[in-house]
Amino acid sequence: MPGRELDLGAVRAFVAVAEERYFSEAAIRLDLSQQAVSKRVAKLETDLGVRLLSRARGGAEPTEDGEEFLKHARALISLANQAVERLQGRRRPLRVDVLGTRLATMEVVRAFHADHDDELELVTPGLGAVRRAMLPESVDAAFARVNTAPDPGIGRTPAYLEPVNLLVGRRHPLARRRKVAMAELEGLTAWMPYNARAGEWAEFWAELCPAFGILVDTDGPNFGLEHHIEVIGESKDRLGFVGAKMHVPWHPDVVQIPLVDPTPVYPFSLLWRHDNRHPTLPLLIEHVRSAYRPFDPEQQWLPVSDREAMTRVHDARGALGTEK
Repeated sequence: MPGRELDLGAVRAFVAVAEERYFSEAAIRLDLSQQAVSKRVAKLETDLGVRLLSRARGGAEPTEDGEEFLKHARALISLANQAVERLQGRRRPLRVDVLGTRLATMEVVRAFHADHDDELELVTPGLGAVRRAMLPESVDAAFARVNTAPDPGIGRTPAYLEPVNLLVGRRHPLARRRKVAMAELEGLTAWMPYNARAGEWAEFWAELCPAFGILVDTDGPNFGLEHHIEVIGESKDRLGFVGAKMHVPWHPDVVQIPLVDPTPVYPFSLLWRHDNRHPTLPLLIEHVRSAYRPFDPEQQWLPVSDREAMTRVHDARGALGTEK
């Protein structure tokens, strides 16, 4: 299509749908109507003369042509954003997807801000809803559990291994314990209504619970963390799990107990695009790498896929170090 110009708004709409999978989610991200997003994508497909997205009940997926164009589309948007930022003559805040304000990722970012005092913009919710190894175009960096190979254009480093605590009511038989061995949970049932929906959290527990013989009850509905805490506090036999650094609402009848032998740890990684030139991004990456405490196989537990992913990252970093 020589001489034909691409509509950058249409390109943004395509990237948003490709990353979010649903036109409705892309519309929210772009602050447009779903109809407007659909029209923009359709116009782009007409302009290019190819079908970019395959639409199904499970969401939209890029076609073969769409996958090829997606790499260039992200580059176009990145260049456009950089051009506007430079023209404006000011440095915008580093946009970081922290998944949730109650999570350990907030502690990591707070520590970074305390050391560097750089301007940040925190984004929630983020990648936690869907398992994927990519970044929304709208953020500079994001925390997520990533145990698959990311897109070649995306960098990744382990960020934090968060210990898991047991959550029980004060009338539960384990409530007075100072620590609980994982073997003691065999045959018990964890109430986890938030795991009914597939996501990076649910996948982690789907691997952990069978490994230690823990049964799972996902009956809901899921009314949020406060309700979950209340129900646990009123029960004599229900138990749950929370991250040790997670900000959990206080309840007089609920206790947290460290898990040991081994301690399950939830793996957060930091993701970023290699072509991102934001001046604060290298500082955040270095802060995360310097603060990270490696996995201890003698004391901690991780799914096999996460262990293998960490090995790949370590090997890749070592290979880069030999190419000087």
